[in-house]
Amino acid sequence: MQIWVDADACPSVIKDILYRAAERKQLLLTLVANQLLRTPPSKYIKSLKVGAGFDVADNEIVRLCQAGDLVITADIPLAAEVIAKGGFVLTPRGERLTQDNIGERLNLRDFMDTLRSSGTQTGGPPPLHQRDRMAFANALDKILASLPP
Repeated sequence: MQIWVDADACPSVIKDILYRAAERKQLLLTLVANQLLRTPPSKYIKSLKVGAGFDVADNEIVRLCQAGDLVITADIPLAAEVIAKGGFVLTPRGERLTQDNIGERLNLRDFMDTLRSSGTQTGGPPPLHQRDRMAFANALDKILASLPP
């Protein structure tokens, strides 16, 4: 398993959790973004800068990830493509997206997009709280614990 991070929108506290997990489990962790990212010195952690543009980082993650890889993202269309390739998806809030719930999430996302395009103010996501960080860390540990030693 390799871990891919949709890093442009991933909170720093979540990246810190991922850095520690990559070192502990000795897994490759790649942060994909359209800007240069600083990562801790490690043979397991790297960043990949892609060109600017709509969905460029998402498309690169889909291209590079393989079945069994883990992708960290809140982007629902990206999550759907990763799941279709046989990958695992975890949001920065610790929600596991699967074949069973991705269709519902895509429908909700499309509905909210329709509302926004009609001028309705829907607001953004709530701030990340300590409970979200704990939920993420616990969900990540659960996924990583299922890996062979």
